[in-house]
Amino acid sequence: MELDISPQGTPRNPVLVVALDGWAGESPERIARVAEALAGSLRLSVGVLRGAVSPRLEPLLRALTLTLAEDGANSPMIVDHPDPEAAVRHLTDAVRRNPQASVALGRLLRQTAVPDTTAALGAEAAVYSMLLAGSEFRRWLTERGGPKPVNFPDRPLVRLDREADLLSVTLDYPERRNALSAPLREQLLEALRLAELDDSIDRVLLRGAGPVFCSGGDLDEFGTAVDVVAAYQVRLERGPWRVIDRLGERVSAQVHGACIGAGIELSAFAHRLVAAPDTYFRLPEIAMGLVPGAGGTVSVPRRIGRWRAAWMMLTGDPIDTGTALRWGLVDAIE
Repeated sequence: MELDISPQGTPRNPVLVVALDGWAGESPERIARVAEALAGSLRLSVGVLRGAVSPRLEPLLRALTLTLAEDGANSPMIVDHPDPEAAVRHLTDAVRRNPQASVALGRLLRQTAVPDTTAALGAEAAVYSMLLAGSEFRRWLTERGGPKPVNFPDRPLVRLDREADLLSVTLDYPERRNALSAPLREQLLEALRLAELDDSIDRVLLRGAGPVFCSGGDLDEFGTAVDVVAAYQVRLERGPWRVIDRLGERVSAQVHGACIGAGIELSAFAHRLVAAPDTYFRLPEIAMGLVPGAGGTVSVPRRIGRWRAAWMMLTGDPIDTGTALRWGLVDAIE
């Protein structure tokens, strides 16, 4: 189960496929030993199950990165798919394009499944910042053409509206699909801190102006960080998602259209998350040689479990509102 790494540091065997049918007949002691080895391996372990989900398999399901099955029995540890073998090939192809980021994500998701939000976000910020200096991100950035200049409008990018005890916070940069640029992030942080400091604000509603809620980080800014240590500190200290988490039950979010990357990562911290029927969700960072870095490795697994989160993050596949509601990523569709 060991990860084979080339002299250049590239994982040669990042994915381990485990056929689970038949394991229900094994002894509990053997299942426990294999589960322990799977949990400790750096390889991404993907279970494939054709038959019924047996309670005896739970230690293996819990230890695996994720499991694919025709019928997931609504378990958060299982991604249901009509053709699990085809799904394995699809996931493996995605991982092979960026194996370093993928392996880092697999280990990170095991570290962020802790109650301590600050510790979990610290782990995410460290991995994200490390990957900014990696070859996979540099390759993506080169193919894209590097950072591009952005001329921000001379107006607020976050709009605040106060009505009694309700503060509505609206991402208001529809020209760039409410992309989470550094200026928008800073303004959102200040808006949320206002709610945190003002005891007369009992409710905070997070929304987005225009056709989409948030299209993720502003890609034109990617590659501008030259000091990865500073990037780590900024991401951890200036992240608005930390404040959303601290505000707890006071925050709700309404999302619509594209809810990509940072869009779903920060809104998933809200106590109540409501999606319009046209919403879709996607976490595309692995394709860039990165991992989610706006709190998503903490907020998304808390809603849907680290196993389904791993599927979303490793493949970058979009999920619709029906799946999001069934998995628990959103609380309602309105």
